Amino acid sequence: MFPLYDLNHARRPAWVVKGLVLVNVLAFLLELAWGPEAVIQAYGFIPALFFQDPFGEGYRLLTSMFLHGGFFHILSNMWFLWVFGDNVEERMGHGRFLLFYLLGGVAAALAQGLFTPTSPIPMIGASGAVSAVLGAYYALFPRAYVVSLVFFILPLFLTLPAGVYLGYWAFLQLLQGLLGLPGVAWWAHLGGFLFGVWAGPRLARRWRRW
Repeated sequence: MFPLYDLNHARRPAWVVKGLVLVNVLAFLLELAWGPEAVIQAYGFIPALFFQDPFGEGYRLLTSMFLHGGFFHILSNMWFLWVFGDNVEERMGHGRFLLFYLLGGVAAALAQGLFTPTSPIPMIGASGAVSAVLGAYYALFPRAYVVSLVFFILPLFLTLPAGVYLGYWAFLQLLQGLLGLPGVAWWAHLGGFLFGVWAGPRLARRWRRW
């Protein structure tokens, strides 16, 4: 199921979400210009290197979340951030949301690293931080509705509560992580999501409840 939009319209501009999308796009263009392979090796999160020298390699926890492996990778991450990020930013405020996003990306990378501590494969992408945003949305707006596209012979449009949609999404990350499917940092997704579920309500302002 691919989310098209939610029915939970924010009342204030999501400046940080827009800024993060812009920064990620610019970083991706620089990555293409400088050579993706060299950039990913220099700035991607490599668990084996990090656990050998956490202080010297710690910068990768931040830089890795602004790198992407291709156009579909960055488009899907930015789309999920765009759909779900505005309401979370509105509840937290701009500064708290930016801090939350960065911490969510760090927590996601560490979660993946704990499950693959000797891996020499670089981990890149904003999906860990975006997963934290999804977790916060799940905790803060479980009854908001999400319109999603499903391909089942013919395209179908489903409108589901966010609690159902995002709960199903999290279950898929867990299942695919347990199956050990390669190519995607499933534990980073799940770690970011759980961080968002925990931290989202704690950072949210109290003026609006669901």
